[in-house]
Amino acid sequence: MRLFDIIAILITLSALFSWFNARFLKLPTAIGLMLIALLMSLTLLMPIPGSDGLEQDVKRMLDSIAFDDAVLHGMLGFLLFAGALHIKVSDLARYKIPILLLASLGVLLSTLLVGLGAWLLFYLVGLHMPLIYCMLFGALISPTDPIAVLSILKQAAAPKSLETKITGESLFNDGLAVVLFLMLAEIAMSGEDMGLGTVLGAFLWEALGGLALGLFSGALACRLMRSIDNYEVEVLITLAVASGAYAVAEHWHVSAPITVVIAGLFIGNLARVGVWSAETIRYVDGFWELVDQFLNSVLFVLIGLEVMVLTLSGSIILAGLLAIPLVLLARAISTGLPLAALTRFRTASPGVVAILTWGGLRGGVSVAMALAVPDGEYRDVIVSVTYIVVVFSILVQGLTLGTVVRAIGSRANLEFNSCALSPEDADAP
Repeated sequence: MRLFDIIAILITLSALFSWFNARFLKLPTAIGLMLIALLMSLTLLMPIPGSDGLEQDVKRMLDSIAFDDAVLHGMLGFLLFAGALHIKVSDLARYKIPILLLASLGVLLSTLLVGLGAWLLFYLVGLHMPLIYCMLFGALISPTDPIAVLSILKQAAAPKSLETKITGESLFNDGLAVVLFLMLAEIAMSGEDMGLGTVLGAFLWEALGGLALGLFSGALACRLMRSIDNYEVEVLITLAVASGAYAVAEHWHVSAPITVVIAGLFIGNLARVGVWSAETIRYVDGFWELVDQFLNSVLFVLIGLEVMVLTLSGSIILAGLLAIPLVLLARAISTGLPLAALTRFRTASPGVVAILTWGGLRGGVSVAMALAVPDGEYRDVIVSVTYIVVVFSILVQGLTLGTVVRAIGSRANLEFNSCALSPEDADAP
């Protein structure tokens, strides 16, 4: 099947599913699209007369799509840039310490807890998997996806501070989780142990290199745009940064996700003050909102269709179902401990950990990393278990998150000021 045919099919399905969801289901877009695609896939897998040819055609199309490449080396750069472009650095700075703790220590804790728990879980259900592959599963399931959750939080009238915390954490934990996953994958493929110094050095190179390249790319783009007043060219420059900087980062082996997040934050905040005209701001924002919506629509349709190419068995399904509470428990601990460390300065509001735990949805990045696991006897297990966790996360957690937010909000103030360290806080006894 030609590339153009695949793109045409995905766009058409995304448009039709979006219309059906907006007209009848009225669910958050990401959740509605994935649900419709999942139901269509399950229908095609049933022994319906005359559907054999269609089922095989869909499977061939999915087999021809390198989902991990499409997401990790394509969509992710644009999605992260679009998200960072609309975030105020001042908002992130207000909650900088909890965001940094959750995106760094939280990811590491979650990876460790899920990895060790999965090793025991897989053993109990008869799936004997080496610890390094369990750690790979822990790394790929740890990053959270803000796409579906933010629209739900808006509908639930959640505080702006909650949106900022979840978005900020998600933007940065994606980048750190991808770095951690790639290092663990290299260990799994080589079969050689890497010393702590080697791992730490590689991690710092990836993270700090991405930070430096992102700042340089953002500064260069702003300098170019400052010399002109042409919204068409300025939109093109932002598109070049999102794609070009991401590609350069991958070739230089620094964190591409961190690169585009930093560049997006830099441009989105600096260019709005004295660089972009009001007309340019309107066109840039409109363009990137459209890109974000389009790519997310295609991504969640793909997630729903991927069930057709999974390898499922009783033990794998059981492992996936047991992995759901394991991932939730690890999320609660990996968010609760960093926030508990801040109680020395300010008391955290009741319900914060519960909201962050239930609102930590997993999405396309986790599925893409699972599909990027090295080929072998353990890959199919990891992909299938990941898919089960992601589907539960988006459908069950996503559809009930608004209710949870409102329920907790009726008993406690959900503002995260108690977790944020402002300059005044630093001077407080």
